[in-house]
Amino acid sequence: MAEHILVVYFPRSGNTRKIANLILQEVGGTIHEIRPEVPYPNSYDAVLDQAQKEIQAGYKPALQSTLDHIESYDMVFVGSPNWWSTIAPPVATFLSEYDLSGKTIVPFCTHGGGGLGRIGRDIAKLCPQSTILSSFEIYGGGTGNAQAKVSAWLSKVGMT
Repeated sequence: MAEHILVVYFPRSGNTRKIANLILQEVGGTIHEIRPEVPYPNSYDAVLDQAQKEIQAGYKPALQSTLDHIESYDMVFVGSPNWWSTIAPPVATFLSEYDLSGKTIVPFCTHGGGGLGRIGRDIAKLCPQSTILSSFEIYGGGTGNAQAKVSAWLSKVGMT
């Protein structure tokens, strides 16, 4: 089944990348980093300001790379930092540009205290013809217990 699994994520500080790689270690598949054509600023405060404006405007930034053969994946893990209680705009672009109809989407997010916010609901709105499984959230990079938390969640959603 691993060849039919895609793990896509957008990293800001590296926490979401870390969790994406932990998921990949457990379930296998293919990993793909979502990269906007224009990178976000290095300053955390500047990123927050820009993200808030983009989210309020419904802006979906252009992405650097494309993904071939999306149709070959049955399950797509979608990772994002929680920005203003939702997915980062590059993740919204990805979900809007690819037809994920009939696929199972498994959301995961990293956050600095905001939990899941509306992430699951917002992904469901962008992918109305997909099955959305229970979302995973973790504070920051999860410190030393990230692997255990990821494992427990994957078991809960029937992946391990």
